Amino acid sequence: MKFAENIGALKKFRNTVWKFQQTFQTPLNDLQTFTSIIVASGPLTAATIAIDIVVFEPKHLLDLEARYSIPTTYQPGTSLTAERTPEIQELLSAVLADSIDFVFIPDPKPFTIFADHDEFTTFYAQTRSNLNRVVNPLVEAGFKQIQNYRRQL
Repeated sequence: MKFAENIGALKKFRNTVWKFQQTFQTPLNDLQTFTSIIVASGPLTAATIAIDIVVFEPKHLLDLEARYSIPTTYQPGTSLTAERTPEIQELLSAVLADSIDFVFIPDPKPFTIFADHDEFTTFYAQTRSNLNRVVNPLVEAGFKQIQNYRRQL
């Protein structure tokens, strides 16, 4: 796992016009299943988390940073990149569990995620098929969609 400061990632995300989006209630009681479905929708070779806002002390993220000997920081613009599937899932689970506002940018990028401390996870994509690649398995697993919700960035 790698650490970087990358304020540009948040700016680029906000400046992108996303054609399709779908929001889910973040299932804090079943993050393992939720994140495993997201990561399996790939194949993802890497993923970057760009932190926007941290409202509460991010205990899970701090533990993860300590395990990987990464500087303990969670300032806006901080980015963490995971390069293997288990690390990607572990990183995504940690930031969701800590209710951090962040952008998740997978590589390759069929979709992008913005999650917030209000426990909403929104998936963005440029094509309906790329969005459905991740949304359909989440719906089939019973995760709660927030119908007709349009997140403004």
